Amino acid sequence: MRAGWIIAVALTVALAGCAAGGAASHAKNPPAGAAAPEETPAAVMPLLVDRTDLRIGTTVYFSRLPTDGDLNDLRLVSGVTHVVVVLNRWPTDPTLVEPLGRIPGEADAVVILAGYPPSRAAAELWNYIGDPRVAMLLLVTGPPADRVLIDDLNAMRHLDRVIVEMDDPSRSGFERLQRPLSFRKVVR
Repeated sequence: MRAGWIIAVALTVALAGCAAGGAASHAKNPPAGAAAPEETPAAVMPLLVDRTDLRIGTTVYFSRLPTDGDLNDLRLVSGVTHVVVVLNRWPTDPTLVEPLGRIPGEADAVVILAGYPPSRAAAELWNYIGDPRVAMLLLVTGPPADRVLIDDLNAMRHLDRVIVEMDDPSRSGFERLQRPLSFRKVVR
């Protein structure tokens, strides 16, 4: 991902689910291994702005993993430059993640995930995407309970940044992280 990205509106991934390790309860039953579709109003989707990108373009948002059909439909949208996918749960089925490797045209993809991967397999799943235009942002609420998770994060090819929501920002617990680390504090 380019260094010019700014997250202009708070990353509004359900932190209730993030605090519970990324699991969130959902009224709908998704297919086995699929992340449940989220009912995320457009007003709370994150706005991503790239200061270095001077193209006139369209950003398309998904609150679920897009399918091949969804990505094919993007060819009908004028000037797609960015695809943003906001997930409150980690997917477990590789066939659901693979379409992200087929983003059409010159567009790139930013995937925002809540919480730490629930397993090593969930973290490794993202390495099936071969397209370098896919970047991931991970939103967590503190350091991982298990230091092995840091090794799993370091092995994730597309992980661009870890953003930690904490009252008192501290690198404690993240010393071995080999990705950019940011902090945010939400004042309510």
